[in-house]
Amino acid sequence: MTFTHGVGVGWLAPSLPLLGSAESPLDTPISIDQVSWVGSLIGLGALTGNIIFGLLLDRLGRKMCMYLLAVPNMIYWILIYTAQDVTYLYAGRFLAGVSGGGCYVVLPIFVAEISDNNIRGALSSMAMMYVSIGMIVGFSLASYLSYYLMPCIAIAFPVIYLLAIIGLSETPQYLLRQGRDALAEKSFYFYKNLPASSADNESAHHDAAKKEFETFRQQVLSGGVRQDVNWRDFFNWPTLKIFGLNFTLLVSNQLSGSFALFNYTSHIFGQLQTQIEPNTCTIIVGAAQVLGILCAVALVDRLGRRVMLLTSMAGMGLGELGIGLLANLASKEFLAGANWLSLLLMCWVAFIASIGVIPLIFVVVIEQLPAKIRSIGTSICMATLSSFIFVSLKIYPLMIFGPGLAATMYMSAGVCAIGFTILGLFLPETKGKLLTH
Repeated sequence: MTFTHGVGVGWLAPSLPLLGSAESPLDTPISIDQVSWVGSLIGLGALTGNIIFGLLLDRLGRKMCMYLLAVPNMIYWILIYTAQDVTYLYAGRFLAGVSGGGCYVVLPIFVAEISDNNIRGALSSMAMMYVSIGMIVGFSLASYLSYYLMPCIAIAFPVIYLLAIIGLSETPQYLLRQGRDALAEKSFYFYKNLPASSADNESAHHDAAKKEFETFRQQVLSGGVRQDVNWRDFFNWPTLKIFGLNFTLLVSNQLSGSFALFNYTSHIFGQLQTQIEPNTCTIIVGAAQVLGILCAVALVDRLGRRVMLLTSMAGMGLGELGIGLLANLASKEFLAGANWLSLLLMCWVAFIASIGVIPLIFVVVIEQLPAKIRSIGTSICMATLSSFIFVSLKIYPLMIFGPGLAATMYMSAGVCAIGFTILGLFLPETKGKLLTH
């Protein structure tokens, strides 16, 4: 589903020239102002999806919410195919955002609740890996396929997703929260690959599995998950500190340019006089991003969250400082002679951001939050992230086309420095933490 969301995000950039041309499949070509709304409405949709799915997660359960995620995305591709004017695109992009925003709330919690502690970081990091791969696939398909063929192929992805999740069980944590202990026990055995029963119920294997479930059950229930959530669960010093750290992490993620910058790679390469074709540069930078996330998946459960996050933030800040200095101080002759340097620096920023800043936010946010308020807390954090995605998508073009690329990069590097300092001082390591409390 995250791959599907990435395909939807990647579709836009190559499609804009056609939508704004005389050959547009719409009744009239779209204007620059309409382009800005088509681009940014996905952020407002994501904010809506964060809130809706955050409220539904503990009411309908993780599994039902996972089914619902596919519906807005399928409608998005139908609207693109049938679009007659720009309002179809507005509605479609908003619904794509709803689906994506829901993914960032539902799927990280589902994955975290079914994962063993020693692989939870890797599995949770894969969400952003598939988004990045999806963006490259969406960009490539939209670049080479006809406008009407692309939605026909893309709508197959959410259908495959729906078929793939049918055999999955509801998470044992949710079932225990609902008082459905027998189903929770079956689900626990399913995800732990333990024997649920045997011909001889007194067998050592079954006894060991039963004992492990009882220990797990006591740990979950000791977190107060069956009690009603009230304001005191949020307004106490330990929880406020967690929200403060999560807020710092989310703001640093967006205002450091980890998302917005890569929406304007073509213009950045143009300003730095890179001679390589802009679309080719964009695909190369996207590949560097995927490589970084693959490294994160491989290393996060070995090195821990904290060291990778801080390394990523420091490296990203230095890379952006380098691009700013290149834009500010380098002569036209130097840029023409070393046109590969800007591509190398952008690939470095994409790679190092993808080792920690981009993929680990979901892992750290969920691992820090107490079990009792994890669903609502994740929804609040992801709504904050979506709000800052919208803000960053509005701020960055104004910065790049106003004060200029150098000032934009210095601002981004400054955000990295602030985030590095605060998180370096106060962020605890959450590797191996039990999610039952």
